[in-house]
Amino acid sequence: MQTIKAAVCREFGAPLVIEDIRLADPGFGEVEVTLDAVAICHSDISYAEGAWGGHLPAVYGHEAAGVITALGDGVSEFQTGDTVVVTLIRACGTCPNCAGGKPTICENPTDGVQGPITTADSEPLLQAMACGAFAEKVVIHRSQIVKIPSDMSREAACLLSCGVITGVGAAVNAANLRAGQDVVVIGAGGVGLNAIQGARIAGARRIVAVDMTEEKLDIAKEFGATHGVLASDPKPWRKSYKALGGRGADAVMVTVGAAGAYNDAPKYLGWGGKAIMIGMPHADSHSEYSPMGMSYQGQGLIGSKMGDTVIQRDIPWMVDLYQQGRLKLDELISGRWSLDQINEAIADTKTGSAKRNVILF
Repeated sequence: MQTIKAAVCREFGAPLVIEDIRLADPGFGEVEVTLDAVAICHSDISYAEGAWGGHLPAVYGHEAAGVITALGDGVSEFQTGDTVVVTLIRACGTCPNCAGGKPTICENPTDGVQGPITTADSEPLLQAMACGAFAEKVVIHRSQIVKIPSDMSREAACLLSCGVITGVGAAVNAANLRAGQDVVVIGAGGVGLNAIQGARIAGARRIVAVDMTEEKLDIAKEFGATHGVLASDPKPWRKSYKALGGRGADAVMVTVGAAGAYNDAPKYLGWGGKAIMIGMPHADSHSEYSPMGMSYQGQGLIGSKMGDTVIQRDIPWMVDLYQQGRLKLDELISGRWSLDQINEAIADTKTGSAKRNVILF
């Protein structure tokens, strides 16, 4: 057992509190990672605001990279000193979904309240999303990490843990895009830009970005979008149809957690098109569709959690793309902050102008 610093959420909607917490030694199948960088994802913010409920106090953060500093029993595939990315994808490896190659929807979730962290007074403390990475160190299951080159930038590498695999994976794995298909991406934030990158890498012919500001549409073009449409325009799907040569999209990827975006998504689809559901609205949000229209046109809705990623397969591939200059990571970083500045970094992220803010230890 050791003492580390972490940003703790004690009240939904209130600023996080930097305090000492206690971290247990790694148990069977677990590793301890001393973190170098953790990015701020909108999911962390949603949790901290109470959008999805959950136990308090809690430590959020799930998009991290660092170095292994201790190993539990039964871990032979890693060594201390290995540089790794830390993800929230904890997989048992044996349930039907894991065995079928879908570890992102493992049927055996863990109880984060019974995890390796407690308050300084030994009170239960939620290790949110099986990570709790707004902290100097984490103890996580070996299934959650992937080794990366030791000379890779940690601030770039941490982005692979969530935003990049979620966006690129949605295009490649969930949408199963083929070369020559047309794509619409609703939302040009951190995940949206990666969905755009994924569509470009998959060989999409036209990629239409839809967002609320011209500035973000311009950034989207730097990541591979061929066209931009303002979501605030009247019936923006009509402009999308024009950009796509008079037809609807083969895939529409919704990367924002807004019910309104999901309401509009089918309007961008062509015959046989698929809406890929990536962004996560608040738990009490609902959307409405015309089942008759979607059925008649052979359209579909597909949920995509973490890009349907198999991290041991997909992250090494993405590292190679990054090293070849074909996947943008450094360009995703908007700001760099210390742990003591985490509330400022969160506030900046909430403005919507940041791509990804990164906490550096």
